[in-house]
Amino acid sequence: MRKAGAIILLLLMGLSLLSAQEEGDDPSVEIDWGDYTSDLYAPGDQIITISLGTVFPVVFLNNGKEINHNFTPPVGGIGSIAFSYFLSSHIFVGGEVAGLFIFTLGGNTLFSPSIGARAGYQFNFWKLEFPIAASIGMTWHNYLNHSYYGLYIKGGAGAFFRAVSDWSFGLNTNWSWLPEWTSDKAKNVDGNMLDIMIAARYHF
Repeated sequence: MRKAGAIILLLLMGLSLLSAQEEGDDPSVEIDWGDYTSDLYAPGDQIITISLGTVFPVVFLNNGKEINHNFTPPVGGIGSIAFSYFLSSHIFVGGEVAGLFIFTLGGNTLFSPSIGARAGYQFNFWKLEFPIAASIGMTWHNYLNHSYYGLYIKGGAGAFFRAVSDWSFGLNTNWSWLPEWTSDKAKNVDGNMLDIMIAARYHF
């Protein structure tokens, strides 16, 4: 009986130690997303952002003088796909491809695809993310039989909620400067547009 009792006692002790080990720190156990409190980003993290919205022509200048742009905002749509690569928990670089269309009062349509590089800084608070970014690149303006290839510069900010570990959702807004400079300076135009977009971001 004593031998049987000793064997049972040893078995119970072994099961107790095994249970304690399973309840301890296990690197294979994923941290619950609701209890995540450390920085959301690390160097090498990446984001793909898909955005859709509307565009508001704001002011158009000809050699510093405001001109009538024949647009009544909001008059068109805009969409973009952007890639971001984090160099730290806050600083990112990347690129973007975008396109917009605008209807004129005369019933015509301006198309403007673009491609550029971007960089920015993101503020993180709990599951809220506030990226600020600037972009520079090339754009094509196509309107009736008129076509122009030139520069664009854009600056903007966003606000996002990290719904799950892989996805965040929110809003983006940007101010874009779209100059059209020709050999005839009297015809130069500096276009300024504001866009507002809803966006989804995939984190990987």
